[in-house]
Amino acid sequence: MLRLRLKVIGCPRRALALTDTPRPHCPDCRGAGGIESFYGDYDTGEYAGSDFHFCDCWTAWSVPLLPLPRWTRRTPPGGYSDEPPF
Repeated sequence: MLRLRLKVIGCPRRALALTDTPRPHCPDCRGAGGIESFYGDYDTGEYAGSDFHFCDCWTAWSVPLLPLPRWTRRTPPGGYSDEPPF
């Protein structure tokens, strides 16, 4: 069953998107939506990276619905004042 929510995405432009939510009481991922596994270098044992495996309790998709407006910077007419605020 899908648990839909609205989310703000920023690729390529900010927009509202409809996405699925991971199951909060999933015993495998504990509501995170996936399991991150770390691995190290075989010879030195140092950290070499991590993998993220998506859980079966949700699907990682999003459908953009509505682009958000771009807010323009408004400066006062005539520029800024040099006067102190008091």
